[in-house]
Amino acid sequence: MNRFFVTFFLAWVLICGAQAQAPTLNYKQLNARAQKKYSKPVRPGYEGKNPFWNGYSIRFLYAPAFDFKEVEGASSYLYTATVNGKDFSFTAKRPNLSLSPIWKNLPVGDVVLKVEGIDAKRNVVGLAGERKFRRDYPYKGPYHDKTRSYKEAAIKALMFIHHLPCTLSWERNDEPDMSFHNNTYPCKTVSATIRCELMLTNYSEKQGPQALAIAKKAGEFLMRVSQPDGAPLAYFPPTYYGNLQASAKESNKGKTMSMEAAKAAMALLDLYQYTGDQKYLDHTLGIARTYTRIQRPDGSIPMKLVVATGEPVNEVNASLHPVLYVFKRLHDQFGIDEFESARIKAENWMNTVAYARFEMVGQFEDVGIEGRKPYENLTHWTGVPYLTYALENGNRTPELVELAKDVINFSEDQFVLWDSDKGKDGFRVNSLPGVWEQHKYRVPVDDSAANMATGWLALYKATGDKLYYAKAKAMMDNMTVVQDIRSGRIPTVWNERYDREPAKDVWISCTLIDIQALFQFSAFIGEE
Repeated sequence: MNRFFVTFFLAWVLICGAQAQAPTLNYKQLNARAQKKYSKPVRPGYEGKNPFWNGYSIRFLYAPAFDFKEVEGASSYLYTATVNGKDFSFTAKRPNLSLSPIWKNLPVGDVVLKVEGIDAKRNVVGLAGERKFRRDYPYKGPYHDKTRSYKEAAIKALMFIHHLPCTLSWERNDEPDMSFHNNTYPCKTVSATIRCELMLTNYSEKQGPQALAIAKKAGEFLMRVSQPDGAPLAYFPPTYYGNLQASAKESNKGKTMSMEAAKAAMALLDLYQYTGDQKYLDHTLGIARTYTRIQRPDGSIPMKLVVATGEPVNEVNASLHPVLYVFKRLHDQFGIDEFESARIKAENWMNTVAYARFEMVGQFEDVGIEGRKPYENLTHWTGVPYLTYALENGNRTPELVELAKDVINFSEDQFVLWDSDKGKDGFRVNSLPGVWEQHKYRVPVDDSAANMATGWLALYKATGDKLYYAKAKAMMDNMTVVQDIRSGRIPTVWNERYDREPAKDVWISCTLIDIQALFQFSAFIGEE
């Protein structure tokens, strides 16, 4: 076992997790505070900071405001929200204000909102707008207690990944096992396999040598299939490999998602730290230098590129947190400052452009970005990882903290499920609390819960607000509940469908994020 790697890994966990102590929680007070906060809108368009972002939204936890237009002849506007046959109303001077005056009174359920213009005599002179949406279940703790320690859950999940046939196949093969379909995304899945295997060496003396050999074989594959030196996207491994799932789509052939290479870079840096073999660092530096070449003067990087030319497929820009983590790690852990200028430009673009527009666009390799309309496919994966990066690594200015609050509230508003109705068969379909992945995939997913939890934890450490920690704890505790106690499998999709095959419900990349979060929370609360 490489002691340097172990020392680094433990230090990383402590840095991420042990900057504060877990607080005691008074749920009566926390629930009351949560209810009060829900009456305030999240970055409404009428403030002028960003456009109205919720044109495609179907549910809300925080009082929404919609982009309804003024009606000629109207001196005020009548807002009427109908839920379960009961009306809740108020009047205001403008048609696009939030539902704060009535939000706390609205029960959970489907809402029909109508905003009508009325004149000085209280006559209706026109319809400003109408909208249907769900007023969803609010936070109301406590939720499930964890069924085992976070550390135990993480180690069991590592063992599960190690014993997957697609992982063990690396012992015999130089190529990924394509019977495991998610290997068609090598930057995502193969990189995650490497990182999980190297973490396992810290906890299993028996499997350690085998895990290291697998990680090396997988790393060799990533480097072998990367673009050659001198190519427009030199050293980038492919986003798509083979002809399975999204890799088979014509719109993806010959294309790459720009931020996927950063995942490979982090895996290769792990290999370099463990082995000391210079080739892994050299390849990572090649990836990082390509990022600096394709970065625009304003700091942005296109989300999707043509491999042969390096040209963007459209004007959609990437969220830059993956490459920022690479630049930051190269600087902080290896003393390489070559990429500091690019890092600063990327941070500035994220702060002043991406968040100014509040367009939390999804950047998933299996969901196309061609023809996408602004705000059509929002996700917490655009904003929360960056706010976590910024709060953990940057200067926690008041402006940054307020921005982080907006992002985490938006993400909870659109994607967090605290509870749900029972289905016709008498039970809740989803294992909750949980988190939807994106608007294009409204299903609770394991690493989405981990992502929100780490974002809330970062905000708790920045502000001391116990409500953030309580929400984070609820997600991480439920992760131990849904984990299979025998195999250690953390299902990717958190529902209770009896027709889902467990073997097909595995994304190694998702489980990696779960494991990292579990170790972080374990260190934070001081588990042995």
